[in-house]
Amino acid sequence: MEDPRIRKFAQFLINQAVYLKQGEKILIELHGHAYTLAKALIEEAYRAGGQPFIHVFDYELEGALIAGSDTQHMADVTSYELARMRDMDAYIDIRATDNITAWNNISAEQMAIYNKEYWGPLHLQQRCNHTKWSVLRYPNDAMAQLAGMSTGEYEDFYFKACLLDYEKMAKAMENMVRRMAKTDRVHITGPGTDISFSIKGIGSFAMSGNKNIPDGEIYTAPVRDSVNGVISYNVPSPESGFLFHDVKLEFRDGKIIHATADNEDLINKILDTDEGARYVGEFAIGVNPVITKPMADILFDEKIAGSFHLTPGNSYDNASNGNHSAVHWDLISIQRPEYGGGEIFFDGELIRKDGRFVVDDLTCLNPENLS
Repeated sequence: MEDPRIRKFAQFLINQAVYLKQGEKILIELHGHAYTLAKALIEEAYRAGGQPFIHVFDYELEGALIAGSDTQHMADVTSYELARMRDMDAYIDIRATDNITAWNNISAEQMAIYNKEYWGPLHLQQRCNHTKWSVLRYPNDAMAQLAGMSTGEYEDFYFKACLLDYEKMAKAMENMVRRMAKTDRVHITGPGTDISFSIKGIGSFAMSGNKNIPDGEIYTAPVRDSVNGVISYNVPSPESGFLFHDVKLEFRDGKIIHATADNEDLINKILDTDEGARYVGEFAIGVNPVITKPMADILFDEKIAGSFHLTPGNSYDNASNGNHSAVHWDLISIQRPEYGGGEIFFDGELIRKDGRFVVDDLTCLNPENLS
């Protein structure tokens, strides 16, 4: 018997997240095993008058393709998939991996080819900027294990986090969008962190149920060469098949000049993918009240209440600072007291302390007001 939450979630994704219209084409991609949700999405796409297309990936086979490819071959693979993506109006990606380190045995050099020739052109450039898209995880045993929960407990948490009152959240985010639009200088402090940059003239946008699911962030980007200082991230971050801990970056005039982590060789190879990988493409503040602790999953962790992320790599077209890269790595830090605290200042005014907004127009974004 189908879990009724699956049907409700599929209806939300089709009708709200990508707001599929009559006659529109939607590509539904499935990474791993989440057939119940994929089937429900196909059915709801038809019900909305859309034309669904399905593509099923296998992580092991995809990894073998990446490991043996060269630049020209990966570009050829991308050309076929780009033609299909350009024909789509909407896109939903269900990521149901059983092992987040499944590609840990693929060399950094091969992952760089994959990022530059495949992921960057297909997803960062085409899909993100030219389709209505939504990307999500699926509540399986592996995700529950990473979160330190039983599968049943994780499923309850997952659907609660993903099916918030996004209309309420969207209204609450309006003040932050206005604040960001008027702000020049941002200054962030905390344990191992003292960093500043400008966001003047860059667009700011609320994410409230219309892109990554679960949702709950407001994002912009720093002026490309304005970032100076050091930042220590306290949330473990999966990238290129490895779960990084204790990432620390030092910036000078926008560029990462020094990077350390528990795998310094790999982090520097990632940051050397291209010139843009050592510059920041996004600054965002997380506000999802249900998500309160890391679970080694960026789609969840970047929405943690009381968090922010400062992202090496590509900037989005609607909040562009001119930085282009095949990398877009959302590195996250939590500023609530149990994680060491911290402050965010906009133009010298303290707006958030220890993960809580302290100015009147932004207290609506504190967890008790979004639950």
